[in-house]
Amino acid sequence: MNQTIIITIVSLSALGAVAAMILYVVARQFRVETDPRIDEIEEVLPATNCGGCGQPGCRAFAEALAQAADISDMHCPVGGNDVMKQVGQILGVEVKEKDPYIAVVKCSGSFEHRKKTNVYDGAPNCTVASMLYGGDTGCAYGCLGLGECVDACDFEAMYMDEKTGLPVVIEDKCTACNACVKACPKDILELWPRGRKNRRIFVACINEEKGGIAKKYCSVACTGCEKCVDVCRYDSVVVENNLAIIDPEKCKLCKDCVEVCPSKVIDMVNFPPKKDRPPRKDRPDRKLARKKAETVGAEAGGAEAGGVATAVKRGNKEAAGTDAAEVKDTNAPALESKASNSQDQPSDKTEPKPVAKNTEKPESGQQDKKDNSSGKENKA
Repeated sequence: MNQTIIITIVSLSALGAVAAMILYVVARQFRVETDPRIDEIEEVLPATNCGGCGQPGCRAFAEALAQAADISDMHCPVGGNDVMKQVGQILGVEVKEKDPYIAVVKCSGSFEHRKKTNVYDGAPNCTVASMLYGGDTGCAYGCLGLGECVDACDFEAMYMDEKTGLPVVIEDKCTACNACVKACPKDILELWPRGRKNRRIFVACINEEKGGIAKKYCSVACTGCEKCVDVCRYDSVVVENNLAIIDPEKCKLCKDCVEVCPSKVIDMVNFPPKKDRPPRKDRPDRKLARKKAETVGAEAGGAEAGGVATAVKRGNKEAAGTDAAEVKDTNAPALESKASNSQDQPSDKTEPKPVAKNTEKPESGQQDKKDNSSGKENKA
């Protein structure tokens, strides 16, 4: 009995050893060489396995990154630019930063704008409901309101608004993992660039029916009127299949399309509230104010030019006066010397004898001679 047990144990041990050696040889012979960078990249990735990168999981994304010759089109939405920078360091390549994305709800058909036409009494799942019928309202493109997108979100970044019946995205928690976009059977969710200062403009409607039919079932449906196309200065808005579409790469957030939209279906997020402006009649005329400013500036410039010219003339006069004074000063010694010489010479003239006054008026000729003689004496 004991011998039988011993033989059994030895035979099983020998069989196991032989099998192990065979497996070792096969493993060595048919082993697959793996890139060690794959494990390093997988450690850097957030390990959420959300599928937002387009791969079934983070391990598959790491393998795709390690095997790709160019990773410029590959991006991890959850990790963002920081994670991609670390991946670039591991792979030894430079990674360009990309604008972060966020999920947006492209439907404005709340309970207020869409009237219910029936009551759904089935499985509370959007996919099942969309297979059975078009929805509990007349719009077959709108949100079903059963919250499958909320259930698909692993980051608790969405909830259903009870007042509107539409999903709401929590911006601080959204990682743009694309799970809600894939879960929505109506395709009303889309990843959109966050934009400058976290501001964005998009058309919150996907109804492709003609304007009259669309407005019949939803008061805020896009009618494809093309007013937004006409007013856009950057060619960022087009109308396809009776629906306006905004290109986020071309949009400059000027809000012109928002102001002219008759349905008010173009949604703008995180913009400051509009300031109350006075009526157009009470507003100041900017062109008139600009002309007045230009006129005042021209007058000020002319006054400055006139002042400069006056100063120049005044300077010329002062210069001419100083020259005349210098000439007068140089001639003064000569005049003084002539006056002294005339005083030193004896005068040939004798003093006139006193003559009795004649009360009679002298003749005009005699008076002129007397005046001339008195003038000569004064000069002497």
